[in-house]
Amino acid sequence: MDLQAIAKELLEAEIQRRPIEPLTSTYPGLTVEEAYRIQLAGVEMKLKQGRRVIGKKIGLTSKAMQDLLGVKEPDYGHLLDHMLLLEGEPCPRDELLWPRVEGEIAFILKDTLKGPGVTIADVFRATEGVMPAIEIVDSRIRDWKIKLPDTIADNASSGRFVLGSRMVPVKDLDLRLIGMVLEKNGQVVNTGAGAAVWGHPAAAVAWLANKLAEFDIALEAGEIILSGAITAAVEAAAGDVFTVSFYGLGTLSLRFI
Repeated sequence: MDLQAIAKELLEAEIQRRPIEPLTSTYPGLTVEEAYRIQLAGVEMKLKQGRRVIGKKIGLTSKAMQDLLGVKEPDYGHLLDHMLLLEGEPCPRDELLWPRVEGEIAFILKDTLKGPGVTIADVFRATEGVMPAIEIVDSRIRDWKIKLPDTIADNASSGRFVLGSRMVPVKDLDLRLIGMVLEKNGQVVNTGAGAAVWGHPAAAVAWLANKLAEFDIALEAGEIILSGAITAAVEAAAGDVFTVSFYGLGTLSLRFI
């Protein structure tokens, strides 16, 4: 199995916006570790194209999503500079394949975090503040027919993301109890609270720091960490407007064109 070739196939699918068949069908023996190696190879290819890593994202933090894919821990992906949309900037639908929208809490780090042994307290000490965020997940795998190695290899099904304009010190909040409302075109479609994210959003960040230690990777000072979806993702089409509202963090909107 040529992991570099698979990474290139995924990259070309993203650039050309042409989905590929599930990797787990084409390569039935694909393991989770191999999938992470494919992801890292793909990130390296993007860095050579001039992209820059600006953070990380955590996926599969909810029990419902873990049960759906038959896993017992989250996964992660890399955030690159071209994925960040400015608040108020529309998202062109035709740049993506199967976009879905999630509301999340973003951590902005002031210090480096590197596992193993990172705790929630370590995450608090290393965090400058938290911000409301919208993540647009996307998949280069046809029709979202993914298993765990598929999404991991595909950079944890990353697409785009938006940050709010307000950062709040983490010490001023109980992140487990922060409520969130997700609206699509003015209608409430999902509600949830921070505890839906791995029991506590900071616990998800600690998990990430410890998981990345297996690959000798750190969460660097200044990075943006998307801690995981609070509710299920919602499909997006051109013309749709999404708004996420967080108690104590504020409101953030995103329009697809």
